[in-house]
Amino acid sequence: MTFTAIIPARYASTRFPGKPLAVLGGKTVIQRVYEQVKSVLSEVYVATDDERIMACVETFGGKAVMTRSDHQSGTDRIQEAVEKTGTKADVIINVQGDEPFIQPSQIQTLMQLFDDNATQIGTLGKRFENLEAVENPNSPKIVTDIKGFALYFSRSVIPYIRGKAHEDWFGEYPFLKHLGVYAYRREVLAEVTKLPQSSLEKAESLEQLRWLQNGYRIRVGLTDVETVGIDTPEDLQRAEYFLKHKS
Repeated sequence: MTFTAIIPARYASTRFPGKPLAVLGGKTVIQRVYEQVKSVLSEVYVATDDERIMACVETFGGKAVMTRSDHQSGTDRIQEAVEKTGTKADVIINVQGDEPFIQPSQIQTLMQLFDDNATQIGTLGKRFENLEAVENPNSPKIVTDIKGFALYFSRSVIPYIRGKAHEDWFGEYPFLKHLGVYAYRREVLAEVTKLPQSSLEKAESLEQLRWLQNGYRIRVGLTDVETVGIDTPEDLQRAEYFLKHKS
């Protein structure tokens, strides 16, 4: 089984333009993501639509591929990068370009999901730590079957705990947070990027629901490691604190 990682990184961002080039602890965010992934996999590419990001990656010795600027999702950008690089890897891993604290153990967990031939797409989940976090619509929730395959993803609190006071819900069910890192069998990635948006995807604004609604199976690996994604300048400040505290 062979693996290639592709890191989508756009310059344009409504909440934080140029965030892949933001400096975190003396290195750009994109360099930190790249180095974390490279510690596990030998073949890693950044897929970008901006010459500044490409130049940055090449400066620190990484590999980058230029992609179109009109992609509707990071998954589409990854498929273009797969085609341009010509990689023949069995599995393509998608690590977001704003996850500088992605851990080797998390990437290895994703890889191990594909030891089972039934796994078409893999992703990660982590137990929520409190009910307030569960109720945050910016943190998608997952419910899985007994074999670890996703049944549904939602921004709402799922499942609904019937017959219990709302404040007691957290102790009644192990609510699972979705972490937005994916891996796809190469042929499955090519297939899902040809699918039109689905009704569930539009309703929840979650791309993975398109795949579920079309019958693809997503296996969820579990991690107990918390990461700090960067969506805003305030997130960058929190990441600086996290980095210092971690050190």
